[in-house]
Amino acid sequence: MHGRRLATLVMVALFGLAGALIVARPDARAADGALAKLVEQCLGCHSVKGLEMALANGDKLTLQVDGEVFAKSVHSRFGCPVCHAGTSLENHPPVKKKIAGSREYSLEMNKICQTCHAPIFELYEGSIHASLFRDGNSYAPVCTDCHSPHAVMAKGAYDTSTGAPCSKCHDPIFKAYAGSVHGQATLGCANCHRAHDVTPATAGDRLKNTCLGCHSDTLASHQKWLPNAKRHFDAVACPACHSPEAKRKVDLRLYDRVAQQRVAEKQGVPQFESWARSADAKGAGLDAMALHSLLREFNREDNRTTLRGRLEVSTGVEAHQLAKSARAIQDCTTCHQQGADPFQSVTVSVVGPDGRPVRYGAQPEVLSSIISVDSVSGFYAIGGTRIKLLDWLLALAVLGGIGVPLGHLTVSWLVRKYAKRIGGKEDS
Repeated sequence: MHGRRLATLVMVALFGLAGALIVARPDARAADGALAKLVEQCLGCHSVKGLEMALANGDKLTLQVDGEVFAKSVHSRFGCPVCHAGTSLENHPPVKKKIAGSREYSLEMNKICQTCHAPIFELYEGSIHASLFRDGNSYAPVCTDCHSPHAVMAKGAYDTSTGAPCSKCHDPIFKAYAGSVHGQATLGCANCHRAHDVTPATAGDRLKNTCLGCHSDTLASHQKWLPNAKRHFDAVACPACHSPEAKRKVDLRLYDRVAQQRVAEKQGVPQFESWARSADAKGAGLDAMALHSLLREFNREDNRTTLRGRLEVSTGVEAHQLAKSARAIQDCTTCHQQGADPFQSVTVSVVGPDGRPVRYGAQPEVLSSIISVDSVSGFYAIGGTRIKLLDWLLALAVLGGIGVPLGHLTVSWLVRKYAKRIGGKEDS
């Protein structure tokens, strides 16, 4: 009994000593020595190669810690007890504690990161990774998936040569990036997507603003040769021109013109896809009438939802195949011609609960049908898409709009002139 109490007191003292080292003076050699001895004691077993533990679901939990790697990590100065406070000499190994599986263990240990890294965890909570996890994807990235706790280095986790840790989940995208102008410049993923508050690439203007943050003179340089450059920047994604081999498409985004933001699905109430399927009775993609019907559903209570079109590349892989500026598309006829390829692939989208777009296919004819003129008014610009039917209709509407007041003024002028003549004859 006395032995157990003594062991407990020793461990408590050591834990307190380890915690004190966080704020200890550099000359606290006694504390350093005690901590080093404790770490050495732990590594006496945990440095053994092949050391592992069988878990309840049959998983094997690796218990080996590379002592040399750990000594170089930023966590080494805190020692083992700060993160493994539930482990003591008297109950080690903790035979009473049942671990369901390796993922469950990783998620449990991940909670410890918050105790020291609360500000970073707050950033993570606003990321697409955290959103996926909250939606029930237990394999969405958490701290311990990107940062090996025993090997966290001061220079960060990203390895420009292998793309780790991002390439663990995004390997096809990393391979595309590696051959791109950004990959050749050895820029890390976090330079564009940030490290912890990663948001979906198609959400908002963050990624476009990131591009402009580095390429600050881009708008001015484009205005020298590109007509209506600002409009292009709003309606065309950068990779649509700077990934010359990519397949391009039009995404018609439902947009709230009052709130000045994209329409988002309500949490737990996925209406968009069900309404789209209902409107698309044949399952062949939304035609002009179906698109008009879908918009009517969104505008039942108020008339604030419209469409904003955006030209973008088809896949995330293509978005990372950015070439040098000399290879960027500068031939306007690539898009601005009758039947251009980018206008043959059309989707309609809203923002999903996790921030990623929810898309539904549409037929290319929605861009040129008389029925859908109002539906695509937020995207269409006269002469811009080379859709001749809409160009003629809009020209007629403009001429009609000008013609009516001109006709009215002409008739009024003729009537006044005729009245003066009659009045003059009567006076004579």
